[in-house]
Amino acid sequence: MRSPIIAVFAGGTSSEREVSLGSGRASALALARSFPTRFFPIDADALPAGLDPKRHVVFSTLHGTFGEDGGMQRLLDAAGVTYAGCDAAGSALTMDKTRTKQACAAQGVRGAKSRTFAAAARPAAAALLAELGPEIVLKPNDQGSSVGLRLVAGAAELTAALAGLADGNWLAEERIVGRELSVGVLNGKALGVVEIRPKSGVYDFTSKYTKGLTEYFAPAPLDEAVAARVRAAAETAFAACGCRDYARVDFILRGAEIYLLELNTLPGMKETSLLPMSALCAGLDFTALVRELVAPALRRFETVAAVS
Repeated sequence: MRSPIIAVFAGGTSSEREVSLGSGRASALALARSFPTRFFPIDADALPAGLDPKRHVVFSTLHGTFGEDGGMQRLLDAAGVTYAGCDAAGSALTMDKTRTKQACAAQGVRGAKSRTFAAAARPAAAALLAELGPEIVLKPNDQGSSVGLRLVAGAAELTAALAGLADGNWLAEERIVGRELSVGVLNGKALGVVEIRPKSGVYDFTSKYTKGLTEYFAPAPLDEAVAARVRAAAETAFAACGCRDYARVDFILRGAEIYLLELNTLPGMKETSLLPMSALCAGLDFTALVRELVAPALRRFETVAAVS
């Protein structure tokens, strides 16, 4: 049997297209050091031409709507294409921040107090302030890369922010001020803990993707007992959401309390992205990491090939 070709998906149709293209190019270059690799730019909510379930194993770096929410995964499943990462059900669950928080809370990993609502049925500012406190984080319930995230304080700011919301479902959360942490999970086991310190105090899209606006500490300067608790929480969240192969889990640490922010099943994949930083803490450089990320999918491909 010939070796399968790693088909790297990048681009997509979401607001995170440019971020995805950067992830895809970096990953394709690294994967090509170990495997036959082909780069597939994705320009529509459909499988690309030339994809062959008997020859290709997909490594997707698609971020956001359709690429990360189970849409592309369902198409791959229907076509019999083997792919790395979470399956369609796990992808759909984790793209929904509210469902993710509920699944994790049921296993003891809690998030901030929150309210989910449709833009067309937005609550009154006074009601949210009474429920969640004077400072509130507003963000889309089903987007990544901090797209649309905003921090508001007080009735006037919140009223204006609510009035300006676009269509869709939104999440309002109590703002928890603390240390922002990120942990990669590989095959159910947590990697290193990374600390994120945005100079603005808010890790929004601008802080995330503008060079020099955020400091990263890998590994995070934490007491080992605290780091172990964070890693354990990441593993619990991964399992609670039915994840497969790999993911990245983000938290806020306030005092001794750990709060879940979100779980990202297709995280950024440049060498300087958070999952690669977390992996480097555990001794995996970028080339070694991408090999590990596709390894379970290659085993699944070989199993299917052996029985077909």
